[in-house]
Amino acid sequence: MTLENISLTYRVNPVLRNISWQIQPGEQWAIVGRNSAGKSSLANIISGSAKHYVGKCSISDQTRERGLAYVCFEQQKTLIERDKKLDDSEFRPDAADPGTTVRQAISGGPALNNDALEWIERLGIKHILDRGLRFISTGEARKTLLAQAIYQTPGLLILDTPTDGLDKRSQQTLHEALSFLLNKADPVILLYRDIKQLPEGVTHLLVLDQGKILAHGPKREVLARSDVQAVFACEKHPLIDLPMDTQKRDTASEDALILNHVSVRYGDAIILNDVNWRMGKQQHTLLAGPNGSGKTTLLSLITGDNPKAYGQDITVFGTKRGSGESVWDIKRCFGVVDSASHLNFPPRQKTLHVVISGFYDSQGLYQKPTDGQIRQAKAWMQSFGLSDLVNTEFDTLSFGQQRIILLARAMVKQPKMLILDEPTLGLDAVHTEQLLDAIDHVANAGHTQLIFVSHSVGEYPRCINQCLEFMPNDSGYQLVCRDLAPGELP
Repeated sequence: MTLENISLTYRVNPVLRNISWQIQPGEQWAIVGRNSAGKSSLANIISGSAKHYVGKCSISDQTRERGLAYVCFEQQKTLIERDKKLDDSEFRPDAADPGTTVRQAISGGPALNNDALEWIERLGIKHILDRGLRFISTGEARKTLLAQAIYQTPGLLILDTPTDGLDKRSQQTLHEALSFLLNKADPVILLYRDIKQLPEGVTHLLVLDQGKILAHGPKREVLARSDVQAVFACEKHPLIDLPMDTQKRDTASEDALILNHVSVRYGDAIILNDVNWRMGKQQHTLLAGPNGSGKTTLLSLITGDNPKAYGQDITVFGTKRGSGESVWDIKRCFGVVDSASHLNFPPRQKTLHVVISGFYDSQGLYQKPTDGQIRQAKAWMQSFGLSDLVNTEFDTLSFGQQRIILLARAMVKQPKMLILDEPTLGLDAVHTEQLLDAIDHVANAGHTQLIFVSHSVGEYPRCINQCLEFMPNDSGYQLVCRDLAPGELP
């Protein structure tokens, strides 16, 4: 593959500038760079997803004949959007359309060959083959897309931060799978935000910085360069005071959450079994567990988004679920940052409008905001270093920038509880640290409690003082809760 003077402008914003690069047979490359460096844009050009660019992208006939496969978060979003359009639940007698199953997504039909079955076993997704894509976790979807790409035996495989959204065990499994792929003759291009994550089998690096090539060549030579090290050691943006309303500090004495003997099943599948959990007034909880263990289902019970919450013994901020409260009464208590809301956000929304939509708990802004709401939204954007993006369209931002915008959206109404489901997903090391600092600041203000879901060791805020973990047992998973002493690691 050869790229000659590639440049890309997206809605008048220059994204890539004068990229010239060549891959020779036997080389295994990783494209690395921080958020907004241009990694995904370059991958879109190589994969054929982006057409309107300047320059020349030449791919060998042999590679092109076998096809190119690109596994990324945006691909998952496209699959889910397509599945929703085809959903015919309201016309079915059982009112349940599973949509495209994992098996169908991988093979395009019911049949799977031996190679596909081997990768399904290797990635640990055999138990979800007949489950719909809309009903699996982010990590399971990630592994499904990888199995689908490998099943196609492409001439070139592109993987965008492949371990994102995976639990610790799945990350280890995927690292082993990557080692296997990188030792084969077929070329693989990996995209990473952090040079510390690079697998051993990578032989060459292309380092991007603000849409331009900073360095490229053999991995050892590139990593030895001081300018490359400097890019990944950039100082984080200093936080200014967050616009917290101290008059809204909650002085009530009730526990935040109480769940007694809560269970959820879908058909024969038991998702949650006899869950008991109490979250006290001053607690901030880390929720941990393997992909598919039930974390997202548990969160949906708390926020009232899951109808199975009703008729069960669930009390939220002193109000028992199903005691007459409206859905808006429930939503007023929560600010949420998760992959589902990220995937479902409509395109062509100004970032300021995305943040303001947090006041209305809507996916997009559909009514005229007040002057006070506009000021509050701008204040939160400024506090997170996002002031220069006020009029930028949300879907033109990098994935990492979008995550921080969604945190500002969750906080504008200063909710009683902030639910963060893998909030550092898609962030480089600097933005991750900045986000965790902001979350700690929010917690220390004393009004908002946290439920924080993370698969990444060390990537959680310092305020965490309770750990709730799904532990495997003979019948599936058991939820184990323990309080943490000040300074104790989860």
